[in-house]
Amino acid sequence: MADPHAPRSLIITLYGAYGRDGAGPGSGDGPLPVAALIRLLAAVGVDAPSVRSAVSRLKRRGLLEAARTPEGAAGYALSGDARQLLDDGDRRIYAGTRPRLADGWVLAVFSVPEAERAKRHVLRSRLARLGFGTAAPGVWIAPGSLYEETRHTLRRLQLAEYVELFRGDHLGFAATRDSVARWWDLPEIAGLHHAFLERHEPVLRRWEAGAASDVPEPERAYRDYLLALDSWRRLPYTDPGLPAELLPQDWPGGRSAQVFAELHARLRDTGARFVRGVRDPTEPKAPFV
Repeated sequence: MADPHAPRSLIITLYGAYGRDGAGPGSGDGPLPVAALIRLLAAVGVDAPSVRSAVSRLKRRGLLEAARTPEGAAGYALSGDARQLLDDGDRRIYAGTRPRLADGWVLAVFSVPEAERAKRHVLRSRLARLGFGTAAPGVWIAPGSLYEETRHTLRRLQLAEYVELFRGDHLGFAATRDSVARWWDLPEIAGLHHAFLERHEPVLRRWEAGAASDVPEPERAYRDYLLALDSWRRLPYTDPGLPAELLPQDWPGGRSAQVFAELHARLRDTGARFVRGVRDPTEPKAPFV
């Protein structure tokens, strides 16, 4: 599995974990100062030029907006679209249970005029990133619980006019469990769960064992949590959260969800102490990047 920790991804993960009011201790809704952003990303191995380059790309994508902190320092805040994206993601990333089969399915059927065929690729890519499987050409399927997020995403990307959404039950001739194995690449998804466990379960075990470290506990907790969250937050999209009765008996998703939940409970708030220290307004000011 390729290293998932690209600077742009880590910045979004940082804002999602500690850059929104209501996200928990250490969170804030105001702009994150540039100096603090550089320091917080340095703690997970990203140098300042890479941070500046990533911020510029996120600005162009409309996810970050330049703003001043109350103390007058240059900083960046989440855009409205980015907030909606993160709020939708919370429902998946921190979900405690998988959807029930009784919740049904959401179907997305789209038709794009030939003159706008480039949007066809965008639609397919976005539906796949939301966790949809392919039931038939032009017909995409996902657990019914993904309806609201799908609606928000298609509207945000101005693609809603090309798509019809339906709710329903599977009434096909093949067993639903067999159909699911065709609609999604379950071995590939299982491999991503195994990769997460290989990368982050040893981290959890070190914390459980109280392993000694030269890095202060709040900074170490912040680093280990941010990297785990950055890895984990992709999985609930690749794995749409299929009902347990439709998955193989040895499915690793439950174990990887448990490891992330334990890391979240153990490290998130301790890491917030490090974030609060870095966000202190006595930090030196920096120009906009």
